Amino acid sequence: MKLSFAGGTDVVGSLGMVVETHENRVLFDYGMTPSKPPKYPMKVPPIDSLFITHSHLDHVGMAPYVCGEYGSTIWGSEVTLEVAMILLHDSIKISKYEGWSIPFDIHDVRRFSEESTLIRYGDKAHMGPLRISAMDAGHIPGSTMYKIQENDGKEIVFTGDINVEDSRLQKGVKPPKCDVLIMESTYAGRSHPKRKDVERAFLEKVNEVLDRGGKVIIPAFAVGRTQEIVQVLSNVDEEKWLDGMGKRVSQIYLRHGDAIRSSGELRKAMNQFKFVRTPYQRNHAAEAPLVVTTSGMLDGGPVLEYIRRSKNDKKTAILLTGYQVQDTNGRMLMDSGSMEIDGEIQKIDCEVQHFDFSAHADHNDLVKFAEATGAEEIILVHGDNREVLAKDLESFAKVRMPTNDDIYNY
Repeated sequence: MKLSFAGGTDVVGSLGMVVETHENRVLFDYGMTPSKPPKYPMKVPPIDSLFITHSHLDHVGMAPYVCGEYGSTIWGSEVTLEVAMILLHDSIKISKYEGWSIPFDIHDVRRFSEESTLIRYGDKAHMGPLRISAMDAGHIPGSTMYKIQENDGKEIVFTGDINVEDSRLQKGVKPPKCDVLIMESTYAGRSHPKRKDVERAFLEKVNEVLDRGGKVIIPAFAVGRTQEIVQVLSNVDEEKWLDGMGKRVSQIYLRHGDAIRSSGELRKAMNQFKFVRTPYQRNHAAEAPLVVTTSGMLDGGPVLEYIRRSKNDKKTAILLTGYQVQDTNGRMLMDSGSMEIDGEIQKIDCEVQHFDFSAHADHNDLVKFAEATGAEEIILVHGDNREVLAKDLESFAKVRMPTNDDIYNY
């Protein structure tokens, strides 16, 4: 078995790993980086099957390409496959609006749907000499780790993104035993505050802004983050609106209640919100005390309309709930107090705060997870600060930090 990488080794984005045997070639994740302009991984050779860990675009964003080019079969959890379709359609729409080129079209996305095959936690897929097992990854609903083994060779685990801590939406992941661990390193060198402390500080700020007569604008990723934030806000007794793609994703999660920690709690929290379906309703939402809306990094979506209307109001607060990638509107707002609206850089007078609701394992969690697997070899990918994590892993395993040119044989 030969492993190589098409992208996402030393950056957070565009992850893709190729596993090649004498009989077949299997791809694990094939993402893009949703920057301006988008960045794409290397083109891969003909692929028999693609196994997706979860629906975020940095892991699935290039999947339609291999469907259209090679007719590859797509494997993933039911939730992952459904949500991915929404995000892939949206990525085509955004590329047309922004004027960026994208290496697939709507026909390839339809092919993605046609070639999709469900794999549940505990299932095993037999791909030539490979046995591939699916396990919960704890990152977002439906997220999956894969254990890969050729005949009776070494057991290799590909994590995708993982989270070991419980949240309102998910239970944290348990480390699987393996010989080789291919692990994300997004938060290498960084730690998260306790989730309960984050929630407490977040709610205190929400109430503070409401008490002073301001509006609360909460940009949130549609996938995972919106659903968690909605539950955190369940005891805020004010008029609350939800705008953007988060509602559609929430409906998928509620249809697959076994993929989340408590479908009852999510449904109860969602029922407290009014939903924006028309421009007329958006006008009402813009005057309401609180709105949760996409996009989480402020690079489009309804959030821009809410900020446009309130940008000069110092009583209003924009509460960021997700990581803001470099070169995004959200990062610009955090760093400079300005952002791009209607093609112009505009000063934002609202209060701006960021709250760490990350769904990734932090540095210490990654170390504990890796050690508990018992892996003799650890391959770090999907991170721009791998060296600092490698130092803490070298005491119990051989650590590799591949480039996109490296090949490993097992």
